[in-house]
Amino acid sequence: MTEPSLVRGAETPPLLEITIGAALDEAVERFGNELALVSAHQGARLSWRELAGRAEAFAAGLIELGLRPGDRVGIWAPNCAEWVITQFAAAKAGFILVTINPAYRRHELEYTLKKVGVRALVAAESFKSSNYAGMVEALAPEARSAAPGQLRAAALPELRALIKIGAGARPGWLEFGEVERAPGDAALAQVRAAGSRLSPGEPINIQFTSGTTGSPKGATLSHRNILNNGYFVGRAIGLKRGDRLCAPVPLYHCFGMVMANLACLVHGAAVVFPAAAFDAVATLRAVEDERCAALYGVPTMFIAILDALEKRAWDVSSLRTGIMAGAPCPIEVMKAVIEKLGMDEVTIAYGMTETSPVSFQTGPDDPIERRVSTVGRVQPHLEVKIVGADGAIVPRGAPGELCTRGYAVMLGYWEDPERTADVIDAEGWMHTGDLGTLDAEGYGNIVGRIKDMVIRGGENLFPREIEEFLFTHPGIAEAQVVGLPDPRYGEELCAWIRLKAGETLSENELRAWCAERIARHKIPRHLRFVDAFPMTVTGKVQKFLIREQMIAELGLTLAKTA
Repeated sequence: MTEPSLVRGAETPPLLEITIGAALDEAVERFGNELALVSAHQGARLSWRELAGRAEAFAAGLIELGLRPGDRVGIWAPNCAEWVITQFAAAKAGFILVTINPAYRRHELEYTLKKVGVRALVAAESFKSSNYAGMVEALAPEARSAAPGQLRAAALPELRALIKIGAGARPGWLEFGEVERAPGDAALAQVRAAGSRLSPGEPINIQFTSGTTGSPKGATLSHRNILNNGYFVGRAIGLKRGDRLCAPVPLYHCFGMVMANLACLVHGAAVVFPAAAFDAVATLRAVEDERCAALYGVPTMFIAILDALEKRAWDVSSLRTGIMAGAPCPIEVMKAVIEKLGMDEVTIAYGMTETSPVSFQTGPDDPIERRVSTVGRVQPHLEVKIVGADGAIVPRGAPGELCTRGYAVMLGYWEDPERTADVIDAEGWMHTGDLGTLDAEGYGNIVGRIKDMVIRGGENLFPREIEEFLFTHPGIAEAQVVGLPDPRYGEELCAWIRLKAGETLSENELRAWCAERIARHKIPRHLRFVDAFPMTVTGKVQKFLIREQMIAELGLTLAKTA
């Protein structure tokens, strides 16, 4: 009889039953003056003792501004030391950290701040083409005349404090250093008291994931969720005390803040940020300068790093391990990473924000064939099953929906019980919407997606969200969005658009309109204006025909992936 597609991870070592703040205290005791953080572009280097001290001081400063445990603190910035200080400050005092995508525009920022009632926002003043402070002030013009820390904005009624990363006074804003600088003894005592009352099961982080209904969902994660995931991910790659982990991946996502920051926290390694955002040359320079043992990235990052390595001989001899995740991994890229970067122990990881994120991971001791063609085996203390349309577990090798259960499953979507119930069933199984298979030895493979999701360079994008956004344009009658294969990003967005009668609109005009309102990676690369869509007899749009036509028209091919 064929074995069912149900696997359980190891039950050892035991789960860490402490809060992130307590884990930081332990790191100070164990690693003290050892290196914890390098932000190369800022010239910043912090030991565990220094990082913990700054986090506690910043948490105390937030308490002096009136924040209390359970309040939401937003962080909207590219990778920097202040991001990590804010992350650990929130954990120490029991604030819930709301991680905001640096690529967000005003519309997305407003939704995020309102949805979870952010009380304090820590933000960079600007980065690249994004004027963060300007976008905040456009939503809350009252900031320009408000006393710092005492904002009262009609559009954002919960928001009280705006805290700016970087020097230079700005009306209505506090500078990061002002909040962190010399907090009072009473506030420090409150931080420590609040930390002592926290429990591992309490929420500590909200991460927004794109929603199929057009509005993002706030996946709410606990200390237990993300601290343990960081622990087991780090253990799987053999991360050791004193290692340096190069993390060019964004901190707002689990890849950076959990798989890098928290993995380093519990294993005594140092996290290294090469630049504010991904830069292949800066990454190679950081690996060489800091003698990094591990490197993280999505496949597109590794492709760019390998390209840069062809142009100049960087010293990458310190590398031995790391993780490639976030999108399907081209087999040839994985082989090149092992051969040219010397990452013999590199692993593939699979998961989703709602599972903290990793549920499957290859191991350094797995045969090379497994490491380039599967997503590995289930992580400790987790269960995975593959079910058919009827909900029954399918036999090994048969495709079905991948479901995960265990410590890593999120608490739910913030204040959204209906959508939580849509994905977490009564028995605690998280229904991922991904089509997967399990082989006889328990190795998983992702063979497709049930949900209409597009993965562009590691970013999860949902066509319906973008369709509903495009529909807000006054000249657009209807839009249909699909994903098309792309050799660099894995997938790219394509939109077919039907205009209202008598309306005219060019591609350039539409792109400019989008650029002012949504993140750049959500703007479809391919745009077509059409008079009608292919439909079924019952009036349902046949998206697969749109996709097939565009693939043929553009001469695209599906890349072979792991």
